Amino acid sequence: MKKTYTNLRVRYGETDQMGIVYYGNYAEYLEQGRTEWLRELGFTYKYLEENNVHLPVVNLNIDYKNPALYDDIITITTTLKKIPSVKIEFYYEIHNQEGKLLIEASTTLVFINSLTNKLMKAPSYLLDKLIEQ
Repeated sequence: MKKTYTNLRVRYGETDQMGIVYYGNYAEYLEQGRTEWLRELGFTYKYLEENNVHLPVVNLNIDYKNPALYDDIITITTTLKKIPSVKIEFYYEIHNQEGKLLIEASTTLVFINSLTNKLMKAPSYLLDKLIEQ
């Protein structure tokens, strides 16, 4: 399945007084990974929204292994688990610049038609791009 790699530098404001990334910030790192995954496919959240598609997160699981520290360069590996239907599932790993595994995570998002606020199938333009990969 499609996989992307996103590099970020840990900012001071994302850490506590010990220079360790606050646990809640990992959800934002995962979102950045998904955003870049989508961008590499040729889409943006803005494009989806302009086409009446919203993608709320309905499940998030994070298994913390080691802390990320201030000024670390982290790599977010974002992998699509399977071809989406009404939901899209991702698996993630975040490593530091030394290759140490920091977290393993997964998210599930659902496709919502923003006009009706009802579940919908994954848009055909997204599925077509995935099949091309």
